Amino acid sequence: MTFDPTTLRRDDYGFFGPDSPSWKVWTSPTAVIGFQRAVTLEFFDPFLTASVADTGKIYADPRGRLDATFAYFLIVAIGDSRTAIQASEHLMDVHAKSSGIEPITGRRYSPNSPETQLWIHITGWQSVLKAYEMFGPGLTPEEEALYWQECRIAAELQTCKPEDVPVTREGIRQYYANVRARLCTSERAQEGMHQMLFTSPKNGAGWTYALGARLLSFASIATLPKWMRKLGQFDRPGIVDLMVRPVARILVWLFTLFNKAGLIMAAPLIAPMAGQILEQHLKAGVPTLPETVTPAKARELYGSRGHRSVSAAS
Repeated sequence: MTFDPTTLRRDDYGFFGPDSPSWKVWTSPTAVIGFQRAVTLEFFDPFLTASVADTGKIYADPRGRLDATFAYFLIVAIGDSRTAIQASEHLMDVHAKSSGIEPITGRRYSPNSPETQLWIHITGWQSVLKAYEMFGPGLTPEEEALYWQECRIAAELQTCKPEDVPVTREGIRQYYANVRARLCTSERAQEGMHQMLFTSPKNGAGWTYALGARLLSFASIATLPKWMRKLGQFDRPGIVDLMVRPVARILVWLFTLFNKAGLIMAAPLIAPMAGQILEQHLKAGVPTLPETVTPAKARELYGSRGHRSVSAAS
């Protein structure tokens, strides 16, 4: 996916708006930590692993995979509705070209399957919130309740059913409990996870990304439950977590002294395109329509089957 950052806020405030918990969480410096966690967790789904592994791109360009996925989530969370809808359609079109046989189960995979899309969506939104809670200020109970409602709204841009997205902390826990039996790792999955967490500069990502990813991994692994760390074979002694948490909280606090510019400082080494989106987010003025809209309305206006289709993401 390519992205023209000047299009981020042309028409409206998107789906959530400036006072929303989604804007607060997704533009915090902790979002970089949370998203490394999210793209690592994706590999526990064997069908998603097969889809990614068959392209081979993750092993040659881990920065590119993290950056493109992070950019998409950011566009949906803080972009205007036209950019979000057309980025979603572009992503669905790309996914539609990928299918094959998952070698563990022998079943056909598709990145657009509702089950896989639900896993991607929940791990993304929950991971970013988890990092915000552990290393940032966290949300009030009222803000958290609204955040999960917004998470469900964002799911309307994917192939999963929005009603399948839990809207409470307890519901999220139950979702993980329900899917745990089908989660697994394989040689390809572990390679993908370790590329996200412990990237080698020799794979083309470069020294800056490799160093940044390894430093982030100290914090992102600390957010994971033991069973996930053991399943992924990147567990470590609990004493490391105890040492990491206060250090990470201090660093996040230092970044927040620059207000939202802190995330722009934290993102570019790991995710350049996401950094451009966040920079434009800070610079963007009031849109043509200073209101939020629903995904259904945005799809009617700007989708490929809508009344005013305009290409913004390609």
